[in-house]
Amino acid sequence: MQHTISSMNLREAALHALCICTPAEKSNAVISYYTQTDFQQRVSGAELSITPSASAPMPGRPDLPRLLPPKDVPRRSPNTPQGRAALIHALTHIEFNAINLALDAVWRFPDMPEPYYRDWWQVAYEEVLHFNLMREHLEQLGYHYGDFDAHDGLWNMVEKTSTDLCARMALIPRTMEARGLDVTPGIQEKLRQVGDHNAVAILDIIIRDEIGHVTFGNRWYHWLCGQQGFDPQTHYASLLEQYHAPRIKPPLNEAARHKAGFTAQELAALNTSS
Repeated sequence: MQHTISSMNLREAALHALCICTPAEKSNAVISYYTQTDFQQRVSGAELSITPSASAPMPGRPDLPRLLPPKDVPRRSPNTPQGRAALIHALTHIEFNAINLALDAVWRFPDMPEPYYRDWWQVAYEEVLHFNLMREHLEQLGYHYGDFDAHDGLWNMVEKTSTDLCARMALIPRTMEARGLDVTPGIQEKLRQVGDHNAVAILDIIIRDEIGHVTFGNRWYHWLCGQQGFDPQTHYASLLEQYHAPRIKPPLNEAARHKAGFTAQELAALNTSS
């Protein structure tokens, strides 16, 4: 049976978009599906009637940027024009990866409550908007997405947690994306110092929306812990160790994390373990 994105359920549509390699086509597919007038009537948790092909890319992404181990990606000062472009490129790459992270969270995990799928489709849509804002700003600086090398740390954690949704919620939104809440104000200050006020304004939009994304991660992590009988704080510490997650480094953006649903007890534990 020939499928079009308009005829798919939420999980099928997420898989379809995830496998698209061209950033513009992937972005258009997410926007088109999410903004359909009948989106709210979709059957979200239905069984997939399509499955990933052995030849389908997972995730779909362009040939460039070249992906290197994190330690091999050159560090450049934002005080130079090329260094500033490299920083904007790195942020653009994070946002492109984040589209795929959200789509994967939708298609990969069946039998969740309907709001779960709608939450992560909202995240995919907002990450597309973030990616396009960053990509357009990068082009204003005279560069294109793919002109600099990047790394694949976020997607590596997606693969590690592909069979454990509780771990996925703990280690992607609650850890790696929450890290973005911590470091973004410092990045904004560096960009402000070199006069890139447009980038600062874009990051204001991104951090506002990312608080919501981390909120979704917290919500579903705590829900899953309740379903599986785990103490959220104890289980989180064990997942960090089990999956060799990046160490949480101070200072934490406690105000943003509190808005995103971290409790005072959780923040105290994070500060102690940092």
